[in-house]
Amino acid sequence: MSNIVRMGLRTLRKVAASPQLDKAGLRSPTERLIYEGTKLGFKSIATASRGFKLVQSMGSAQRPQRKAATDLFDLRPDDEQTMMMEAMRVFADEQLRPAAQQADADSAMPAALAQAFAELGVASLAVPDELGGSGSSYAVMTQVLIAEQLAHGDLAMAWACLAPAAVSLSLLRWGSAQQQATYLGAFAGEQPPPAALAIVEPTPLFDPFALRTVARPAPGGGYVLQGEKSLVPGVDRAELFIVAADLEGQGPRLFVVEAGTAGLSSAAEPAMGLRAAATGRLKLNDVAVPAHALLGADQPSAYRECIQLARLGWCALSIGCAQAVLDYLIPYVNERVAFGEPISHRQSVAFAVSNVAIELQGMRLLTWRAAELADTLGADDPAVAEAITLARRQCIDKGMAIGSDGVQLLGGHGFVKEHPAERWYRDLRALAVMEGGMLL
Repeated sequence: MSNIVRMGLRTLRKVAASPQLDKAGLRSPTERLIYEGTKLGFKSIATASRGFKLVQSMGSAQRPQRKAATDLFDLRPDDEQTMMMEAMRVFADEQLRPAAQQADADSAMPAALAQAFAELGVASLAVPDELGGSGSSYAVMTQVLIAEQLAHGDLAMAWACLAPAAVSLSLLRWGSAQQQATYLGAFAGEQPPPAALAIVEPTPLFDPFALRTVARPAPGGGYVLQGEKSLVPGVDRAELFIVAADLEGQGPRLFVVEAGTAGLSSAAEPAMGLRAAATGRLKLNDVAVPAHALLGADQPSAYRECIQLARLGWCALSIGCAQAVLDYLIPYVNERVAFGEPISHRQSVAFAVSNVAIELQGMRLLTWRAAELADTLGADDPAVAEAITLARRQCIDKGMAIGSDGVQLLGGHGFVKEHPAERWYRDLRALAVMEGGMLL
């Protein structure tokens, strides 16, 4: 981001922190200005980086750079991350939240909203400068913050918005120079291709390290994929997939599969939650892919890293949704009157709301800590895997509990679609069963 854009947005952020905005009734216009300014900043990055570069001449694949480790334990977002958070929160609350109920009923996110998010240029954060993006701004922590803010508007639509980034980030982390030159540059523009990371399979107690989808070496070279994937976001629109399959003699691996490949088909699969993401099944019937479709051919740990970073992504989404529950509960219990007084005057209600806030902060701290370690140590470090496991355990248990408390504290209102608590409850339960589909 240029120094001029950075300075301008930093000034706007300081102005937005002033309490005088609320007194003057200027809070909403100022937040909108920050949103548009950050949108312009993202576009400026992409435009300045794109140029007229011969991408095909890259000698080697590009990889994200690790953050320098320090002795200071400080998880506070920096200025650029804070500006991104504010822009994402405005988009989530003004664009996603009002459309969430209808998107859930339709089992599809409005195309106009998907395009509006694409125009923000967030996808370019995963694309290196050499390929027309702004990969120098990429960080796992930044992706966590973006996902969290988007999920405050709606978890399912946030997932749908970020699904293509799961593919671009996979290509960034494990793609060869040829794969990056072929596919990654497309994600730098304002219309990134619909894409999805397909890991889950339609089997009880799914284990991502015991895949039923298989990949066999083909006699003439390349591989043949056979199997079925479940809960794939936007499967009917996707143009590109990263598919997990068990490769003979090597275990689970990732493959790049284009949507037009023979033998590939899809079918709708509406679920209990995450309905706005238009989930479906991806069927692979003797799908032949070339040898260079294998992702991370020289990185045996690629698949394990993918699973860990996907789990961290779901933690971020659950935090944003849980925060939405808390932000909805506080005014509700203060305004809902029973027996002549607000129900928040009852200790059982007050303690339940405070417990939601406490558990939410635990979820956030563990997730942010894991993201910070991933940026400094690398996703393949055992300490990172341990931190992600702790964060996921906390987010699964407490996220579902927060969703349930949201329904319970609203009483009868928690059971009807007039209030969003029942949708949040359904979406938060997804964390316990989802693998892949999301990547940071």
